[in-house]
Amino acid sequence: MRRRVAIVGYAQSHHQENMQKTREDMVFEVCDAALRHACLRRDDVDTVVTASTDFLDGRTISSVFLSMAVGAFMKDESKVEEDGTFALYYALTRILAGIHDVALVEAHTQSSTMNAHQVSCFILDPQFDRRIGVLNDIAAAALQARMYMHKHGVSEEQLAEVAVKNISNAAANPWAHRNMPRVSVRDVMGSKLLCDPIRELMMSPMSDGACAVILAAEEKARKITSKPVWIEGIGTCQDAYLRDRKLDRLDSLETAARTAYRMAGIKDPSSELQVAEISEKFAHEELMIYEALGLCHEGEGKKLLEKGTTARGGKIPVNPSGGALGADPVCATGLVRVVEAAKQIRGEAGDCQVPKVKRALAHGQFGICAQKNTVVVLGGNGS
Repeated sequence: MRRRVAIVGYAQSHHQENMQKTREDMVFEVCDAALRHACLRRDDVDTVVTASTDFLDGRTISSVFLSMAVGAFMKDESKVEEDGTFALYYALTRILAGIHDVALVEAHTQSSTMNAHQVSCFILDPQFDRRIGVLNDIAAAALQARMYMHKHGVSEEQLAEVAVKNISNAAANPWAHRNMPRVSVRDVMGSKLLCDPIRELMMSPMSDGACAVILAAEEKARKITSKPVWIEGIGTCQDAYLRDRKLDRLDSLETAARTAYRMAGIKDPSSELQVAEISEKFAHEELMIYEALGLCHEGEGKKLLEKGTTARGGKIPVNPSGGALGADPVCATGLVRVVEAAKQIRGEAGDCQVPKVKRALAHGQFGICAQKNTVVVLGGNGS
């Protein structure tokens, strides 16, 4: 990228089951907090990009009702009907094109208003899968999990260990939804079976939450903060429809990661990254994500887990914040990963802090069985 762009401010809500406030209040609070974090005013922002879906907002053209809350009144404004990392990508391209210098990216979902699982069937083929009425996102994830487990010899207990790692990490994160510091494999295996082998604690909790990130071109960023977090690489890719792709692999994530690594000049991610924040909607996805990101070879995701490589004190901690298994405000989940990765670089992650982080990776996904993926490589001044 010829024009460097940095994250200069961010904020997120306290993700929870039912926030007991309007969507507008929730969104206003995180946007206001992000501006305060960057010591900026609304007038300093050139463009606003939001991420949500009309299905999950429960109304059409839902961004219209949030234009005031995000500070987009009389400003350039756009909406992405996907995960917040796709909105980040869009805002980044606008700055790189020289159209704008400062962008505010906001993402949100109030799952207490509309549960994402209940409307996931509308993503399916209307002429076949939707009419049969068997599949939704959880059932499809269960099929994917079984395919992956059978191919690579992964046990249900190993999936439970992924859940224990992330939920335990989330207990140290004041922004997370789940607070279960003493969770065990036995607890996970004893939680409600939703669709074999998916159990309640192997799946992300539907959360109310919002997140905001402020991007700035280099000349502006250096004036705004002494600790800019640079977007060194970014990649995004969308895979084929559910029945037309290999479900035991995350090929679109692998492509997105390869693009981001090439842009950032990364050749060996397992040694050049100090931390990764990923959007694992289900426990089995985390092992698949390890492999797609090139942290290990195909089928060896379970080995990273067994060795403690991805634990908070491991060689490359994955989801020290708890990841999506700690909180899943759906459209905001990927953007939260960006915030958590940026906090690691700036040394602002509190009890979730990993020592000496210079480079971090953030990942967002959308669609059934992680159909669409975005990978962002972030670096600090010394990277």
